[in-house]
Amino acid sequence: MERITPLVLLVSLLIIFASVVNQTRANICVDGLGTCENCDQRCKSKHGPSSQGDCSDRSIGEPLCRCHYQCEPSSLTSLNTCNGNAGLCSRRCPEQCCDVKCRHKFTGGNGFCNSLDYYNVCQCQYPC
Repeated sequence: MERITPLVLLVSLLIIFASVVNQTRANICVDGLGTCENCDQRCKSKHGPSSQGDCSDRSIGEPLCRCHYQCEPSSLTSLNTCNGNAGLCSRRCPEQCCDVKCRHKFTGGNGFCNSLDYYNVCQCQYPC
């Protein structure tokens, strides 16, 4: 019986830690900024000095800039919103298809097609 108490305490601490980590991650948004040229600098100028840009998104072959930033209230609604992407828009996947992809990928999300450089990207907005 004496070994059960430390084990229960350890499991309880792990559960608490995991829930705090998940809450923290839920407040991080990702914004697709197109090509990787000056990625981190563009990210910081758009979303503030605490944001961080990386070029690890290779969903269309060449690297794309992704900006990670703190979720903030939207100026249009009282909800906190994030931006994401769901690939490319095309004749096979126009605006309505993009919206459906965003709804499946992000809970409460909606999507629209947006031209970035030479690409027509499916961008999503969703509550965080």
